[in-house]
Formats: sequence, structure tokens, C-alpha cells
Amino acid sequence: QVDLVESGGGAVQTGESLRLSCTAAKFTTTVYCMAWFRQFPGKEREGVAVIDPDGTTSYADFVKGRFTISKDNSKDTLYLAMDSLKPDDTAVYFCAAQNMPPGRPCTLATMEYGRSQGHNYWGQGTQVTVSS
Repeated sequence: QVDLVESGGGAVQTGESLRLSCTAAKFTTTVYCMAWFRQFPGKEREGVAVIDPDGTTSYADFVKGRFTISKDNSKDTLYLAMDSLKPDDTAVYFCAAQNMPPGRPCTLATMEYGRSQGHNYWGQGTQVTVSS
């Protein structure tokens, strides 16, 4: 059983910033592929950013230049720094983790696939609300 506990959501105004945290229990972030997803009401979760065990990152186009994913392996904690927030960013944000099988890269696409196949571990979600 993998436990992911998120914190840091809240309500802000357009242009402001938030930082989300996700602390992992019972596994190490040096091994797992880690990602942030978000979910709008009535919609599937969508990938926002991913970081592989070596620290390589990639982002969905709609957050490039505004959001930064990072991790602190000494604390087994994943972060998402969100700047220049917009009302369209209002959603529930989830951290996700997967121990990728050998030969499968850690990318947003493979984490999206993991979501569809039930392979990802998930946090409980944290609400981010951006008002205009």
C-alpha cells in the first residue's frame, strides 16, 4: 500500500501563486515516477506535470512556464509550484505515483495510461480555487 498525502491547496486571486506538497509514505521518490493531475467536475483527471526518478520533468502545454514540479528525495516529498494562476486552473489537484515496469519511460503519457489502467497510486486531492 502506497500512501500519498497532499497539502497546500486554497483560494487565491488571478495572478497569485500556490505551492502544493505531496508526501509519500511506504516508498521512495527516488524509484517511482511522480506526477500531478487535476480534475474538473464531471471530467477525467488530466496530467499536469511529471518528474522521473532522476529528476527530469515535463509539463502539459497549458501550464508550461507557469507551473514547476520538483521533489525533495530526502523528505520523499513532491511539490508543484503554481504561478500566474488563472480561473481556468480551478480544479482538484492530485499527486500520483507509479513504479514503472522496466523499459517503460516516466512521461505524462505513460502516467495518463497508468490512470486509465488503474496502475497509479493517488493522493486524496486538494482543491485549488482561483477567482477573477
